[in-house]
This record gives sequence, structure tokens and C-alpha cells, in this order.
Amino acid sequence: MITEQERRLLDAVSLDAPWELVETFSRMPRWRPEDVNKGADAIADRLRRLGVPVTMHEPEIYLSIPLSASVEAGGVTHRAKPPSMSLSVPEGRRAKLVYLPANQKALRSYSRDVQELFGGTIASEDEARAKVAGCIVVTEGFGNPALSSLVEEWGAVGLIACNPGVDIHWGTCTTIWGTPDLDDLPRKPKIPVVAVNKATGEALMALAREGGEATIRTEMLEGFFPQKIPVVDIPGDETDYVLLHGHYDSWDVGVGDNATGDATMLEIARVLWANRGQLRRGVRIAWWPGHSTGRYAGSTWFADAFALDLDAHCVAQVNCDSPGCRWASSFHATTTMSETARLVEAAIKDIVPDAVFKTKRPNQAGDYSFNNIGISSFYMLSSTMPDDLRKEKNYYDVSGCGGNIAWHTENDQLEIADKDNLLRDIRIYLLSVLRLTQPELLPFDWVAVAEEFAATVDRYAKAAADHADLSPAKEATAAFHAAVARLQGDAAAGRLPAARANALSKAMARILVPINFTRTPRFAHDPAFTAPPLPGLAVAAELPRARGAMLGFAKTQLLRGQNRYVAAMRDATRLVG
Repeated sequence: MITEQERRLLDAVSLDAPWELVETFSRMPRWRPEDVNKGADAIADRLRRLGVPVTMHEPEIYLSIPLSASVEAGGVTHRAKPPSMSLSVPEGRRAKLVYLPANQKALRSYSRDVQELFGGTIASEDEARAKVAGCIVVTEGFGNPALSSLVEEWGAVGLIACNPGVDIHWGTCTTIWGTPDLDDLPRKPKIPVVAVNKATGEALMALAREGGEATIRTEMLEGFFPQKIPVVDIPGDETDYVLLHGHYDSWDVGVGDNATGDATMLEIARVLWANRGQLRRGVRIAWWPGHSTGRYAGSTWFADAFALDLDAHCVAQVNCDSPGCRWASSFHATTTMSETARLVEAAIKDIVPDAVFKTKRPNQAGDYSFNNIGISSFYMLSSTMPDDLRKEKNYYDVSGCGGNIAWHTENDQLEIADKDNLLRDIRIYLLSVLRLTQPELLPFDWVAVAEEFAATVDRYAKAAADHADLSPAKEATAAFHAAVARLQGDAAAGRLPAARANALSKAMARILVPINFTRTPRFAHDPAFTAPPLPGLAVAAELPRARGAMLGFAKTQLLRGQNRYVAAMRDATRLVG
């Protein structure tokens, strides 16, 4: 139920400032470095006119800006777009075409099961290597980083992604998260990658079946560029704060992705600054560059530069991407971690009582650059189109713009935004943030996390059958579940001081978020492919399919992963007492 204070702040929301920014950005491309900085200045100018102080950081981050691309095949030059981080080969690279029918769902999870990846048409990695080595691979879908890295590893010299519609979508093809460090550099793409539309793709796939050749040309602008990051710090009575953030760079003018998100944060900054004396916890609002052409390089820089402050004081991060788009009336794919799911559902249904609501686990995407620090998180994409409407329009799946297939194309123009939906979504974001800032007791449900972990471990154990013993993980999870249930009961009943309960909650996040979403150490950044739940244990499900030496290697990985998991559970259990 909405409180009187919440209602007062929700009623203060206006579309005047946010819609003016949406209209301005609809005329302002924001993907070349100099134009991105103009976008930051536009945000900062509006904040200052609204009386909101803003700090402008200007780090140098690594970007890869597509300039041009083409595919020459069968005497025809086809239009194409190179994803960011593609190898630049303006002189062209010619080779035989080979077609692979890739499974996009398997690629998003970075599966290495070649039968799953290619629908049973390829039996092994050795067969895949023999098929693609020295060739240009052509396949359906987008310029997927997982596919790009796999075909490069197997010896392909190029990749052509055939998009499913009449338009060509921009994207990225690297698994590196943010500006590379020395450990990341070996994963920087070493082959040219391009995207083409459906009609071109069908022609190229037909040519591949005939044994034809093609020439790929790509031209990229790469290097370190100074990019601006506007940040608003709204103080509260306590030193802890909520991080609300989203990217302001775009492909072309990017209205639905993400001018509407930038406008949402602008209005929330205005409302909260005007009411800052009422906040228990502070709110930090940040607008990122480098999302599109740097694979989240702006938010990654911030996570690195302010890591210790985030570790000490950030209670949650809230990502704001693609709110307020046309036809986006459903919340059936709302991103949230388990500990924040109840908060998110209540906030959405308090604004939209009849909302179709369902949660989804966060992908390794969308400026989620804070998992390795261990920060509880929710939202990524905002409201979206109902599935039946999407099917009625014959739209394919995209990752933004409320489901509009204008996503990552020149068509993401002003008509993609919807004023009524934007007003609704601003209020949802504002209410969600308020419910992190205002309660004396942080509203995180760690029992739900323990239940999630128990279900995940049980699922892996059943999948592994007799190939693995996950009883240590089960026992450690049960002990943690009992301990955290006592903690939450004591905190809710007032037997534990709120300050102590909040400190424990924050400390638990630093343990539980990394064990559930990351493979690399804290303060590093995982590759940009989605990790399965409890990734250190996930190999258990693959054991029945492993053969020969691979079974021994997989069991070794599981032993190490289970050690990491059990140690984390013990740490969390000791923490809560």
C-alpha cells in the first residue's frame, strides 16, 4: 500500500522536464564520442536548470565505434553493420562461406554443447573446427559475442549474422566487459563480424550451401576516449545509498533505448532533490556512456573507480533501461534478484494493480557492472509488450525498446516513446527507490535467496545423478537457511537492532550475489555472457553427458566449485550467527 509520504512524492512527478529531454535526444545521435559528450552536457544543463547539483566525471574509456561495413558475394555488394569490437578490415577479407544453424538460446547461456548449439547437425567440436576453419561463418540471429568467440576459436576468419527482419541491428561481439585489462585482452575479437538483414542473409546462406565465397569489409574507430559521466548525489540521513543508473549513449538517437530512461532518471533526480530532507538513505543517480560501443565501459569505470565506496555504502543498484515505450503494458519479464523480488512486485502492483507480473533472473547484461562487488540488484529493461501483442505484430525478440523491433536501429525514433507509459514507469522507479531509502529495516528477503539456492542445488544434484555428491552443498545451504530465517525473524520482531540487521544484510549481499552470479574474483568483471545459477556448481548437470577424460576434467571443476560454494555458505552462516 502506498503511504502518504510516497503518494506526495509520486504526485510531484511531472512529464515537463523528462519529455523535453526525450524530444531533444530524438534529434541528437549519441554514439560517436563527441556526440555522446554533448548528450552528457544536455543532461547536466537540465539538472542545473532544475536546481539539482551535478558532478561531471570525465574518464578515458575504451570504445569501438562502427563506421562502415559491407559484404560482397555473388557479384553483389550487400549493406551491413559491424557490431562494436569487430576486427576492422577495411581492405576486406575473402573466404568460403559455411552455414551453421545456431541455437540463439544456447548461445545466450554460452553453452559449449555443439549438438545443442547447432541443433544436432554437428556432433563434436572437432567436427565444428573441421567445418569452419578458414571460412566465413554465416548464421541466423544477431552478432552474438558467444558465437563470435567460439567460431574464432575454431578457426573461422569471419562471421555474418543474419538478422530476422528487414532492418539491420547494431550490437556488440565481444565477451569483454568494459574497458579491457591485461587479462581480458586475449578475448578481444580477432575476426571481422557483420550483421545483415533477413533478405541478404537468405541469399548468403543459399550461396554458402553452394560452396560460394564472400568478402567482408569492416571499418572501426577504436581507442581510449574521454567520456562524460553526470552523477547526482542526493544525501540522506545515513551514509548508505541506492544507486539508480542507466546509459545515455545510444545507437543513432535511441529514443526507447535509452532516452526514455535518461528522462526517467532526470525527473527522479528533480523530485528527490526537492525532498532530500525526507530521505533516510541517499540516492546516487548516474548516466553512463560506453554502454553500446564500450560493452558497459562507463558503468564499469565507475564500478572500478568507486569500488570501495560502493562496497562500503551501496545497498542496492537499480538499472533504468527502456521505460515508457509504446505498447509496453506488461511486466511479465521483470528483472530482479530473489532478495528484492517482493519489493519489486509490490511497487509495480501498487502503481498498476492489474499488472501482469513475473520475475526473471538478471542476465549478464544491461550495465550490471556491480555483481562482482556483491550488490543486490533489480530492473534492467522496464515494461514490455505483452507476448500476444508481439505475436500479433509478428515481432521477433529484441532486448529493449519495450519489445519494439526498432531496437538498435535508425527507427528508434520519437514515436517509440509513449507519454502515458513513461509517466507510469517513472512512478514505478521512484516508488521502488523510495522503498529502499525510507524503511528503517532494509527490505531484503534473504530467506528467499536461501530457498533459491536450495532448489538450485537440488536440481543440479538430480541432474548429476550418481556422477557427483552434492551433499556438502545441500548441508551448507540448509544451515544457512536456518540461520537467516532466525535473523529475519529477530529483525522483524525488533529483537535485533535495525542498524545491526542492515549491516548484516549488506554484508550478506557481498557474499551471496557473487556466488550466484559470478565466476571471477570480487572487484574483477566476468565475461559478458550469462552465468547459470550458482555457476560453480552448474557443471554438475553436464556430468552425465561427459565422456572419457572430459568427465574427469568436469568432476575436478565441480569439486573446486563446490568448495567455493560451501565456503561462501559457511561464511554467510557465521555472519548471521
